[in-house]
Amino acid sequence: MKGKLILEDGAIFPGTLLQGSAASVGEVVFTTCMTGYQECLTDPSFCGQILTMTYPLIGNYGVAEKFMQAPQPFVRGFVIGELCDLPNNWQSEGTLVDFLHKYHIPCLYDVDTRAVTRHIRSAGAMKGVLVPSDASDEEVRRLLAIELPHDHVDTVTTREVYVLETDVSNAPHIVAMDFGVKRSILQNINRIGAKVTVVPAHTTAEEVLALDPDGVFLSNGPGDPQDVPEIVAEIQKLVGKKPIFGICLGHQLLALTFGAKTYKMKFGHRGGNQPVKTLTTGQVHISAQNHGYAVAPASLAGTPLEVTHINVNDETIEGLRHTSLPIFSVQYHPEAAPGPDDNMYLFDTFWDLMKGV
Repeated sequence: MKGKLILEDGAIFPGTLLQGSAASVGEVVFTTCMTGYQECLTDPSFCGQILTMTYPLIGNYGVAEKFMQAPQPFVRGFVIGELCDLPNNWQSEGTLVDFLHKYHIPCLYDVDTRAVTRHIRSAGAMKGVLVPSDASDEEVRRLLAIELPHDHVDTVTTREVYVLETDVSNAPHIVAMDFGVKRSILQNINRIGAKVTVVPAHTTAEEVLALDPDGVFLSNGPGDPQDVPEIVAEIQKLVGKKPIFGICLGHQLLALTFGAKTYKMKFGHRGGNQPVKTLTTGQVHISAQNHGYAVAPASLAGTPLEVTHINVNDETIEGLRHTSLPIFSVQYHPEAAPGPDDNMYLFDTFWDLMKGV
């Protein structure tokens, strides 16, 4: 069935709607990842968004449970170039088409995704709809008028506390506040030899401290950090009590905790090829990122935070640390999934902070 992506500025991109795809509305964004489409689809940070893949061929290695980053996808739609329904991969447990049907993800393929990406890059991320090609103007206007939810964190966070145990003796105990954490992040924290207790996003500071952690991890997640001031208030109560490590949304929430500001980027950083410079050494690592907000540099004046990393492409802030407390954060995902693993050392840095090294 013929379909189209219509952006709120009137731009139209035709394609083919996957059979069974319902009309959908969401913020249209793009990722430059060449592989890892299943990890992208199941990354909670994409909650509420219509995801465009810039790589032209998607689905060629199928899907598998091991690549799931959350129990289910939270995307509102999927826009791709060529859809491959004949995967060839020894790890494959099914096709991408079956996966999209299973989770009722609307998909538009045979799309000029390069044109979509160039448009978003120039005009900025914006609301869009996926509809059949014969959808009426009235229906499109109705969909575009829908107000998109703001607090996506409440949608993606765990509902119950759970624990990842370790066989390592005298292992540190980390409490991970789940704002939309990816499984690969928890697995890598656990793999370095830490016991990890994962708690819901709205867990109070008192409840976190009652678990007697050696450190607190603030996870990645979707949306605008300014939409969850109640979480910032709880993080403030943790400051000075335990070492803290934040990534992505957790990084932004830490900045707000100390009085800095965040802003919405034009089209964000989404992909596995973002170069990040460490200011103390000048060393550059390639990072995986998925965010549409960033910390405002000027707002750091008068705060106890200093910049540790910047993006080589646009000089946005990629890392912060407290000048006197064991607190630091990065805007990117250290473990990738998908993407490079150049930045796994950050988990070791957190380990050293907890040990007081």
